[in-house]
Amino acid sequence: MSDDYVLETRALTKEFKGFVAVNNVDLRVRRGSIHALIGPNGAGKTTCFNLLTKFLTPTSGQILFDGVDITPEPPAAIARRGVIRSFQISAVFPHLSTLENVRVALQRKLGTSFHFWRAERSLQGLDARALELLRSVDLEAYAATAAAELSYGRKRALEIATTLAMEPKLMLLDEPTQGMGHEDVDRIRQLIKKVAANRTVLMVEHNMSVVSSIADTITVLQRGATLAEGPYEQVSKNPAVVEAYMGSADAELQGAH
Repeated sequence: MSDDYVLETRALTKEFKGFVAVNNVDLRVRRGSIHALIGPNGAGKTTCFNLLTKFLTPTSGQILFDGVDITPEPPAAIARRGVIRSFQISAVFPHLSTLENVRVALQRKLGTSFHFWRAERSLQGLDARALELLRSVDLEAYAATAAAELSYGRKRALEIATTLAMEPKLMLLDEPTQGMGHEDVDRIRQLIKKVAANRTVLMVEHNMSVVSSIADTITVLQRGATLAEGPYEQVSKNPAVVEAYMGSADAELQGAH
């Protein structure tokens, strides 16, 4: 495995009772890049993410991270290596403030998450770093706001802050702009570009305008297999990709130019 690539899969395959959800996928994610995984519904994108984080066990194939074969490792070990994931559904503690949400993530990194007997003041040493992370996602003004009161787009920004608190070497973002209006989509797009400045991002994303504007490399999946790979300009003109995105999705693909 080249030092240029932080993550590589070799013939990664997942079968469910005879149905092949991911089929011999060779994925190479370049260090320091934004890599997007796209494809029609049912293409195997989220299954691929679940394999990379070991929420699912591959039927066959290999996953290498930083040159090490991590295929046999459990999810917690992979997270400790710095492969940190956000989910399609917003996952924050609604009744905690945004600052407290980030502080919980910082505690996990310190290994003190379950020290319930500690006085709250013992956590205040984490506040400066938590505020710094909130500032990085433009949420510093909402530090005292309960997460439940944030707009959907700001909740996703908070998720990115908690993901950053884990000091990821590789951030996996699953549909980060799903269900958002234009204003929130643009905020998250800019945010992903900002946080990717000194780290690697692998994202599943359906919004082609987001993908076309920030992804360095795009891998297109169809029926669990790699259909095409390359920069957006090249991939969007590939006849097989255009055919896979028939109808409105096809129009969306072309319209993102």
